[in-house]
Amino acid sequence: MKPVHVIGVPLDLGAGRRGVDMGPSAFRIAGLEQQIAALGRIVLDCGNVPAPIREGRSPGDPSKKYVEDIAAVCRALYAAATGALRAGALPLVLGGDHSLGAGSVAASADWVRATAAAPLGLIWVDAHGDMNTPETSESGNVHGMPLAALLGREPKELAITVNGPTAPAVRPEHTVLVGIRNLDAREKDQIREAGVHVFTMKDIDRLGMAAVAERALAAASAGTGGVHVSFDLDVCDPGIAPGVGTPVRGGLGYREAHLLMELVADSGRLVALDVVEANPTLDIRNTTAELGCELALSALGKNIL
Repeated sequence: MKPVHVIGVPLDLGAGRRGVDMGPSAFRIAGLEQQIAALGRIVLDCGNVPAPIREGRSPGDPSKKYVEDIAAVCRALYAAATGALRAGALPLVLGGDHSLGAGSVAASADWVRATAAAPLGLIWVDAHGDMNTPETSESGNVHGMPLAALLGREPKELAITVNGPTAPAVRPEHTVLVGIRNLDAREKDQIREAGVHVFTMKDIDRLGMAAVAERALAAASAGTGGVHVSFDLDVCDPGIAPGVGTPVRGGLGYREAHLLMELVADSGRLVALDVVEANPTLDIRNTTAELGCELALSALGKNIL
């Protein structure tokens, strides 16, 4: 089994509600490192990627607030995740808001492209599409834009790959959204036009999580050199994950979320994992961070038997 390198990203510049920058600490307080070690894996906590706080920073363009500062954090995360991959480890990135995905996914994409001569598969597990652009966003919050940037759209500041904005980090045919249930009106058009695979909560209700997970993994694995999973805890129902900034009723249940991650582990395709958007200021006794730790463990191979 690969070693696991834990990388914290205390970033809340992309979110509308404050407090998600404390997410990495909440995961650590929940005992994540010790629980990974109990699986028999070597684990190294690489500390946090530095991230500025809002006080003293200007939001800049209101259609993409703090985008330059966010891009700088994503570039630092890209370097940290690339270092973990070069060391033969699996990067486990703890957020922080989901805008960090622009850096973590780009690192995986460039690594797989360089070592396997193949593209990266991406499974984006989220209540939201995160495919807004500055033109379509109703809030200007960048945590709703990273997947658009990874697919080669705006904001171009988040094009972190070594090949620059002319080479998208991921292709739509290798990109899968799972758990979607809350989209902005214009974002729906963006998603339809992009050609990505989408499994909404309606699909999960109709097909069951086992079928959806298998289809998602098949799409993300076809012709790729591995799969990056980026898991936003707001995909889970607020009843089991109350500590998120943008809760939406009707999300994944406890076993549905675990089954998805267990099947990710069974696939043997996991290259890197993000667990993001835990906000301790909105949580109840660290419930959401503890759930995030449990889900990460399932993705890393923890079995019931």
